[in-house]
Amino acid sequence: MNVVIGNVVIGVGVVMVFIGMYGFYKFDDFKSKLLAAATIDTTALITVLIGAMIRSGFRWVTLKIMLILMISLILNPVVTSKIALGAKTNEERKQLEAKKEHS
Repeated sequence: MNVVIGNVVIGVGVVMVFIGMYGFYKFDDFKSKLLAAATIDTTALITVLIGAMIRSGFRWVTLKIMLILMISLILNPVVTSKIALGAKTNEERKQLEAKKEHS
């Protein structure tokens, strides 16, 4: 029974990825795409890993999957914010260079 429930939850996670990828390609600007990618990454990863935990039952593997889940829940927002900060810095630098050229 755990295998069936786990497979269903993993399937839901995979469907989330495909729906999110459609939304990702639908957006035009970088910030919207970054938001969509971060949302896809976090929600689908959580769903797939929870499905894997349900499927494996309570074992050492489940604890390892929980550890991976906790690490990714901490690192995904940090990495996304660093990418956004880098894009903002690059955009500001380009605006500064454009002002210097026109002066």
